[in-house]
Amino acid sequence: MGWELFYHEADEGIRGAGETLAEAFEQAAIALTAVVTEPELVAPRIPVSIEVTDDDPKFLFLAFLNAIIYEMAVRRMLFHHIDVTIEGSHLRGVAHGEPVDIGRHQPAVEVKGATATELFVGQKDGHWQAQCVVDV
Repeated sequence: MGWELFYHEADEGIRGAGETLAEAFEQAAIALTAVVTEPELVAPRIPVSIEVTDDDPKFLFLAFLNAIIYEMAVRRMLFHHIDVTIEGSHLRGVAHGEPVDIGRHQPAVEVKGATATELFVGQKDGHWQAQCVVDV
C-alpha cells in the first residue's frame, strides 16, 4: 500500500495503492506531488475542494489528477495530501497544501497533465491500484 513513482522514458509514472479505490486515488495524489517535490516538505495548511465526475473509473482517475494539476497551476500550490470520497461516478476531495515556496520546496519540474499512457485502475494482488504517466 502507498504510493510510488515508476520509470517512463520521457515523463514520470505515478502509482497509488490502497484498500479502497478512494485510498488508491489518495496515494496517487501524493505520488503526483512527489514528482515536483518531497511531499513531507509541504504543509497541509490550506484546504482546496476538488470535484469530478465520470462513469469510468479510469477516466475518473484522469479527471481527478488533472483537477489537482489545474489547482496546483492556478493557485501556485503544492498539496501534502488529498482526502477522497467516491460515490458511484462522483468524486469529492479536499486537497490540503500551501503556496509554493521555491527555497523550501525546490520544485524539480512542473506537471502539465495526466495521460492515458500506462493507465490502470483496478484491483491487483488483493488491493486497489491506480496509475498513469504524467506529462512533465
